[in-house]
Amino acid sequence: MKKEISIIKQGPNLGVKIWAVAAFIAVGTALSAQEMLTREAALGLTLEHNYDIRVAEKNVEAADNSQSLLNSGYLPSVVANGNAGISGYQGQNQTVNGDINFDPTEAYSYNASVGLNYVLFNGFGRRYNYQQLKENYNITELQARQIIENTVLELATSYFELAQLTESVNILRNALDISSTRLKRAEYSFEYGQSTQIDLLNAQVDVNNDSISLLNTTQQLENAQRNLNLIMGRDIETDFAVDTNVTFALPINKEDLITLSYERNVQIEQTNSQLRNSEFALKASLSGWFPALSLNAGYDYAGSQNPAGAFVTGNYNYGPQAGLSLTWNLFDGGTTRVNSQNARIEIERQEILKEQTELSIKRDVLNAYASYQNALFVFNAEKANLETSQKNFDRSDDLYKQGQITSIEFRQAQLNLRNAQNNYSIAKYNAKFEELKLKQLAGILLDD
Repeated sequence: MKKEISIIKQGPNLGVKIWAVAAFIAVGTALSAQEMLTREAALGLTLEHNYDIRVAEKNVEAADNSQSLLNSGYLPSVVANGNAGISGYQGQNQTVNGDINFDPTEAYSYNASVGLNYVLFNGFGRRYNYQQLKENYNITELQARQIIENTVLELATSYFELAQLTESVNILRNALDISSTRLKRAEYSFEYGQSTQIDLLNAQVDVNNDSISLLNTTQQLENAQRNLNLIMGRDIETDFAVDTNVTFALPINKEDLITLSYERNVQIEQTNSQLRNSEFALKASLSGWFPALSLNAGYDYAGSQNPAGAFVTGNYNYGPQAGLSLTWNLFDGGTTRVNSQNARIEIERQEILKEQTELSIKRDVLNAYASYQNALFVFNAEKANLETSQKNFDRSDDLYKQGQITSIEFRQAQLNLRNAQNNYSIAKYNAKFEELKLKQLAGILLDD
């Protein structure tokens, strides 16, 4: 649905008007023709199609492959080898019975083998390396979760921005309707000599200003819509409307939020996982002090043919073989000692980072909780202010129709109402966004 916004230019003749028409999507009046996208539906689209989330999922998939038993060192290795050769030569065999000359001939050699090798014991290094692989997978999952949480918060920001701009467009459209009605009244009053030219000019200026504000805000709304489509990973030009209803739900007190953050905050979980990984790395490094015992087994087949041989012209052999091998690196130049010392230092470093992260998260939770409480207070204050401004405008409208106040006083009441409506809208979405930030810090953002 299209609508025209009029920009009025007043010339020397008061009856002459130049109309510059600008067409735009009338979100409020065309809402029924648009897709109504709830925040839950937007979240579902984002989780499925967002590009950052899809990349993070591929990282998790690769980490899952890396933690497989096939990459653990627990399975034996089986190797098959084989080769064959042919040679042609001539010469002389010297024997105790005399020399035997032979003409050019061909000699063959061939062998094949299948060997199995399995490490029975290597100082538990294999076990702790495998646990490191599993912990690396856990870390990758936590990193993916952090990306998802940040994307969900980014989605909420864009969604609320679009909702707030939708309300602003409706507010400005209503303001333009009021100003247009006032302009018509001023024209009639001027024609019948009941008002001055100043009142008419003021009314025309106010219509122009409201039209420009509506055009600018509509453009911002369209940009915000495209931004949200990008986050959801769908066609940028998809047209839709958003739900402007907001409910607040955070019945958890400050102390419980801090406790939850220690247990579920993704940054703290990552530091815990990194610390466990460092402990596994230390245990794996100590395996260098122990001997390694391996089992090897195989089956070999080898043969050759040499028609020019003096006594033996061919042979072959085959059969299984098995054995144990023990290796013990008594001194490796100090590498194992240095690695274990560095692993202990890394554990100490991770413990420091964990302490720092926990303290930072506690601070962030306290700050976010205070911001949320303040945002709720501002929201309630703006709600009360809106009710007062609405009453003041309704009263001013009645007085203006009765000619008891000037157009300037009426315009001021109109602007006060418009500002109160915008401030209430902004405060509403700010408070909801502060709630979501607090939920992210507490590790419960994705529970909704």
